[in-house]
Amino acid sequence: MSMQRCCPPGEIASDEFGAAAELLKALADPHRLRILATLARASDEVCVCDFTAALPLNQPTVSHHLRVLREAGLVTGERRGTWVYYRLADGARERIVAAVDGALRAQVRA
Repeated sequence: MSMQRCCPPGEIASDEFGAAAELLKALADPHRLRILATLARASDEVCVCDFTAALPLNQPTVSHHLRVLREAGLVTGERRGTWVYYRLADGARERIVAAVDGALRAQVRA
């Protein structure tokens, strides 16, 4: 039995959004957005200890959020002794903009 339509069929985007969805999933947490915003505004690297002191999270949770952002290719980290210093990854802004823009791209009419 087929369902009656309420209107003519809509045109569904045929693009693949797997990579964009994974990137946006990494951003879909207020603490990760705060970390990313801090790094985007920083003139230099930011120590993990600064995030641990500023966020209402314990150290393992801060490290988890930084790992998610690192695995998404949005941040890079460099260990110096006991501490790890983070910065926004090259091209991170462009990748985020491209992911959102690709999903919300206006239809091009000839």
